[in-house]
Amino acid sequence: MFYLLLILAGFVWVAYRRFEKRRIIELSRKLPGDLPAWPLVGHAYLLRGNDEDQMNTFKKAGRLTINRGGVASYWIGNRLYIMIADPVAGETVLKNCLEKDSVMKFLRFLVGNGSIYAPASIWRPRRKLLAPTFSLKNLNRFVDVFAEQSAVTLEQLRPRVNMGTFAVWKYLTTYTFDAVCETALGVKMNSQQQLNQPFLEALDEIIQLISSRMVQPWLYSDWVYGTLPQYKKAEKCRRLMYDLVEQVIKRKREEMKLNEMKRQSEEDIRSKSFLEMLLDSSQLTDIEILEEILVISVAGTDTSAVAASFTMVLLSRYPEIQEKVVEELQDVFGDSDRVVTAEDMPRLKFMEAVIKESLRMYPPVPIIVRSVVNDTELASGLTLVKGVGAIINIWAMHRNPRYWGPDADAFRPERFLEPLKHPAQFVPFSYGLRNCLGYQYAMMSIKTVIATLLRQYRVLPPEGADQSKLKEPLRVKFDIMMKDVENFQIQLQNRSKSTVS
Repeated sequence: MFYLLLILAGFVWVAYRRFEKRRIIELSRKLPGDLPAWPLVGHAYLLRGNDEDQMNTFKKAGRLTINRGGVASYWIGNRLYIMIADPVAGETVLKNCLEKDSVMKFLRFLVGNGSIYAPASIWRPRRKLLAPTFSLKNLNRFVDVFAEQSAVTLEQLRPRVNMGTFAVWKYLTTYTFDAVCETALGVKMNSQQQLNQPFLEALDEIIQLISSRMVQPWLYSDWVYGTLPQYKKAEKCRRLMYDLVEQVIKRKREEMKLNEMKRQSEEDIRSKSFLEMLLDSSQLTDIEILEEILVISVAGTDTSAVAASFTMVLLSRYPEIQEKVVEELQDVFGDSDRVVTAEDMPRLKFMEAVIKESLRMYPPVPIIVRSVVNDTELASGLTLVKGVGAIINIWAMHRNPRYWGPDADAFRPERFLEPLKHPAQFVPFSYGLRNCLGYQYAMMSIKTVIATLLRQYRVLPPEGADQSKLKEPLRVKFDIMMKDVENFQIQLQNRSKSTVS
């Protein structure tokens, strides 16, 4: 009798799986694509090539999806993904589909179940615990650190003034790393004094390895990947990063013990650094604390650095917009050399518009991938069935002419001085319940460093740049974070007081 029930259960399970698969196939037929799918691999063949080729594929697929009304389907192996390039559909998916897709397991290799990439069941309680760290009171207090670290960046860049073309990326990524470590972890790393910081070099390499694996389904098997040289490189990078973070945690534990820091009130919690609050909490284990520290170190460093670097490159190519930013800085700071403060933030309206336009055109995270675990109906009436993946193509959503107008591909910061047509048309830090807690943190950090640099330096395009091509789109690559193929090349000149005024 038992075996009969077992066999019957097996038949029911197979029938159910076939029913689910039939619904998925029916959905794909409702959303025919413009690109042919190959047997076995589906559309995965389109992701061949280098990281620039892969980003070009996401851009091309995004444009085709816009032409299809903002929703289209693509097969990666035997899994169907629905690509979204329309804010209305994107809002529904980001609000209702909270599970990260299985492809995120490759990032968990680096950060474990850190809240950004964690399953929803882990993410919910951790977000509630972490949210107070990003209160407005804490953010305003962090501006002093941003200003101090920006002053270091200013001095580190001084030898580059009038010395020709250079890559600004390393200067800005060490700035954001030092700022994150001091504000969130409560430690000074002083990495700006050594541009070849081991943690950042390991981060760059492991991100490239993970990014490459994410777009090659034939490497999804842990057994296969574990036999390859790439795995050994990734494991070496991860070990280096873990060792450094563990040292930071140990150092902070000893410091807290020495100073006998004890939680006394809710107000006291809100005044502590991110790491101090986690260490003072009994709600997380040591490994969970390590995971969260890794998440904020990785995401906080790379996201802000990418956004600041793209903004600097765009300002170098649009001198008239750069001068409008400088005029605003003159209005706010006059001829004084005082540092940026929290009170200055709301006054830098045009600079904020410039940063947002940079984030629109070159979002640090160009795609978000979610898993559809329950049938989800879009406003159009189309139902995304359980079992498919959803790709939110932020690059395409940010360039959808239906919402951004016929000049969607043009750099025009003034568009952010007017209200948006839809709340989800601009989502550089995601949207909905799983949006990035650090959005305002990143904006304040970027504002501070750019304000500090532009008051002293004029930003120019690379030497020998063809002036007729400066307004053309930048060449970008998919590196989990989207980055400039040419590594954010600029020049600097001193900006005299007479020029500023």
